Amino acid sequence: MEPNLKDFTDMHDQFLLDWNEAMHSGDTSSLERMAEDYYVAFFHNGAAKPMIFNRKEAIQGMKQSVQQHSGAKKKFHNRVIRLKEHGHTVVFYEQTLEKEGMILARLFTIENWQLIDGEWLLVRETEEPVS
Repeated sequence: MEPNLKDFTDMHDQFLLDWNEAMHSGDTSSLERMAEDYYVAFFHNGAAKPMIFNRKEAIQGMKQSVQQHSGAKKKFHNRVIRLKEHGHTVVFYEQTLEKEGMILARLFTIENWQLIDGEWLLVRETEEPVS
């Protein structure tokens, strides 16, 4: 079956809802939708090389972040979804992490998703802080 924008958007909408549930419950299992060779690159400024984490390291970091920021909310702004080719989709957005009315972090995010064995999985991600 050919993937379509509506089906992907519905899945991604749920993924974003799952983030806030994880921020509340501490359970990140619904967010662990990464391919085995997944990696994420965090850019801190233009001059430095990014920090790169593999799937295992990213999941561990996600769990620590959720515990550390328990009760915070993630908000997702200006999302753009582009179906590139069969089974490959890229999502761009700005996310903020907010707690008690304060913005703790703002990041530009690029997610690369791939349809693998009938399931959408993240294959790589790029994060960069917004000044």
